[in-house]
Amino acid sequence: MPQEYKHQEALRIAVESEKRLICFYRRAAEMVADEGAKTFFNRIAHEKEEHAGQFFRYYKGHDLGTLDEFVNRPCELNAAAMKELRGLTEPSVKERRAREIAMEKEAQLEGMLLGTAKQIIDPGVRAIFEKMAEASRHHYQIVESEYARTMRMVHETEINTYVRE
Repeated sequence: MPQEYKHQEALRIAVESEKRLICFYRRAAEMVADEGAKTFFNRIAHEKEEHAGQFFRYYKGHDLGTLDEFVNRPCELNAAAMKELRGLTEPSVKERRAREIAMEKEAQLEGMLLGTAKQIIDPGVRAIFEKMAEASRHHYQIVESEYARTMRMVHETEINTYVRE
C-alpha cells in the first residue's frame, strides 16, 4: 500500500502544479492590455483546467473538494512572476514577458512530470504523467509560436516563404 500513497501524492503534486499554471494564465490575461493576448492566455488557462481534470479523476483524496471547487479556488498570487509583471508598465513589454514566463513555467512543469513519471512503477499512472508532460511540451510550443508571432520573428507558417526566396 505505500506505493499507492506515492501515486496519490504524485497525482496531488501534478494537480497543484496545473493549478499554479491556471492561476498564472488567468492573472496574465487580466494584466495584459491587448485583447488578442487576453484571449490567448484565457484559452491556455482553460486547457490547463482540462489537464488538471485528467489528473483529478485519478486522485482519491477528498481534501481538494470537487474539480470545479479546486480550479476556481482563489489563487495565491505572491509568486515572483506576478510581482515582476505587476512592476512592468509598458504594455508590450508586459505581454512579451508574460509569454516568456509562460514558456519557462511550461518547461519546468514538463521536467517535473517526466521526473515523476520515471519514479512511478504502475504503467497506467506513469502513462498519465507522460501524457501530461507531452501536453506541457505542446503548450510550450503554442506559447513559443505566439511569442515569435508577436515579436515579428519568422513564424513557422511562413518558413517556406523565407526558405524559397
